[in-house]
Parts: sequence; structure tokens; C-alpha cells
Amino acid sequence: MSQPLPDVGPSAPDGDPADRLVDEAEDTADVDPDRPRFRLAYVPGATPGKWASVWRERLPDVHLDLVQVEAAAVVPALEAGDADAAIGRLPVDKEVFSAIPLYEETSVVCFSRDHLLAALADEEAVSSADIADDPVWVPADDVLFAAHPVPGVLPADPDGNPLERVPTTADAVATVAANAGVAVLPMSLARLHRRKDVTYRPLVDGPTAPVGLVWPSDRTTDLVEELIGIVRGRTVNSSRGRGGPAARQTEGTAAGSAGKTPGTGVKKTVKGGPGGAAGRSGGGRSGTNAGGRGGVQRGGGGVQRGKGARPAPKGKKKGKGR
Repeated sequence: MSQPLPDVGPSAPDGDPADRLVDEAEDTADVDPDRPRFRLAYVPGATPGKWASVWRERLPDVHLDLVQVEAAAVVPALEAGDADAAIGRLPVDKEVFSAIPLYEETSVVCFSRDHLLAALADEEAVSSADIADDPVWVPADDVLFAAHPVPGVLPADPDGNPLERVPTTADAVATVAANAGVAVLPMSLARLHRRKDVTYRPLVDGPTAPVGLVWPSDRTTDLVEELIGIVRGRTVNSSRGRGGPAARQTEGTAAGSAGKTPGTGVKKTVKGGPGGAAGRSGGGRSGTNAGGRGGVQRGGGGVQRGKGARPAPKGKKKGKGR
């Protein structure tokens, strides 16, 4: 009997949804209402559990709310302020949102275990040509075919009239379980809606499903920067958020800047003058410390007086006055 195929190609980083968000739930009843919160939305199939664990290690004082939303609901949730950021499907409107691509999912063909394709070995993949004569059920919440042609044929009734789309991905999987066609889904959704009577194989020429971290460009807060660092794998010492070195270095800058040249942190000094006193002429302008009369200080206090260094008389041997 054919079994689900092992991973082929890129997929969600945390593996099988069975271990999705195992440590996600933090009892909100025990959360201090005055404690700062960060709301991270994620689409079905996404697996933010690993990143959530890192967040809780680095920012234990900020409660992380993980909220699952449908792919089409990510943008409204961000626009309404119901989420601070989201693990969502790409692309998004770049004029409104910033996005960091995280990974791309392989698409797979889902079909009944009674389908002819179920006779393929576990390691075999299929192409669009293999399902050219099959009805392909594209759910209303599809995330693959907005910009790609759908393989196969449009589902129709016995009279040839096109059938309406099924509402959800779960409905599409239930439909193909009756051996009434196939469905093409991102691998994570095929796993999420797995059934004993349905299996899948990768579609070698199918579209991929990119996933990324998305947030409103005008709300790039310190906490958003912290999340960016986490999903990019930055260490805590390289974080650009509120806990990073840049933030810590800002403390005490004003107190330590007195008597320093702006932007350098180096105290002002003048050649020829002890203690860094400013010279008005002499060695301070000539750069000569010995050998010429202009390099001689005529007075105390480190302030140089006189007209400065005069050129050495002609005829002097080389080395003198230089």
C-alpha cells in the first residue's frame, strides 16, 4: 500500500504539522494584563513554533500571541492592527507592507488511494501531463494558482456544466477522497488535511508556494526588528532590536561624549602644546617640533607665541633644521 512520500524539495522548516506549535500555547489566563504583547498571525500550514520558542527565551517580558488566520485574512488583520506581523503567503503589496521571504513550498497532487496514480512508488513524482485528463479541484482558499494555469480539466457535472469551486482546502481533500478527481496543494496543506484514504505525490512542474514574514512598513517597531532577527537566525548579540548591542551602546553616549570630537570619540589635541592646549601659531601650523626657531616655545602654559617657523637659511647642511 502506498504511503505518503517523504519530503522532496523545499517545505516548511519545522517539518510535520503534527509537531506544529507543540510549545505554542501559553495560558493567556495567567498572563499579566499589563504585560506587553506582540501578536503574530500565521496561515494554515505555517509552523512558527521554533521561532516562538526563541522569542520566549529572548523576550520573556513580552507575551507572544500566536493567532492562526486564513491566507486571505492576513492583509486585513495587519491593516486593522489585529496583528503586528504575520507568517503569510507571498507576494504582498510592497507599497504598504514589508516582507522577508522565508521558504518556498513544493506543490503536490492529492488523490484517492484508489486512483491509478496511487500505484506509483513512494519516491516517484508526477507531472502535469499525468493529470491532464483528471478533474482538478481548486478550492476557493487556493494559494497556488492566482498567477498560474491550472493543470487537468475543470470539474463538471454529467451534462458538462462546470461545477462551482469547493469552499475550502479541506473540502477539496474530502472530494478527492471519493476518487472524483485530484487536488494540487502546497505540501504543508496536504499534510495538515491528511486522511487515511488520501495520499499525494510531488508535482515536478507545479507552482511553488512562497511564505514570508510580513508587516506594515510604517510599523517597523523594535519588537518587529527582534522578530526579524529571530527568523533570520541572528544571535542575541547581533540583534538589531531593543536588546541588541546598538540599543545598549546608546546608553551613556551623552555622558561619555564630553570633551570628545563629535563622531570620533577622540579628544582634541594640538601638536607642540602640552595637555592638548590649542596653539595659535608656531609648531601647531608648521608641524615642526625641533631644529627650527619656529618650533621653540616662548612662554609657559603650553601656549605658543611668535610668528611661527621660519625657513632655514641657505647654505645650511642637510639635516639641520629638518
